Amino acid sequence: MSGRKGGKKKPLKQPKKQAKEMDEEDKAFKQKQKEEQKKLEELKAKAVGKGPLATGGIKKSGKK
Repeated sequence: MSGRKGGKKKPLKQPKKQAKEMDEEDKAFKQKQKEEQKKLEELKAKAVGKGPLATGGIKKSGKK
């Protein structure tokens, strides 16, 4: 017997990725994403107070 042979083999460690320089397009894209995220959060905050939007599902009558 020579140790454990079964199971997954561990992958070799990858070197850490270097932080790449961000050009103007990347900066603009990040800024746009942040703005969209803020808009979504504002809409969520407004929707919280109004209650459920759609009460879907099966409605049961009181009769049996």
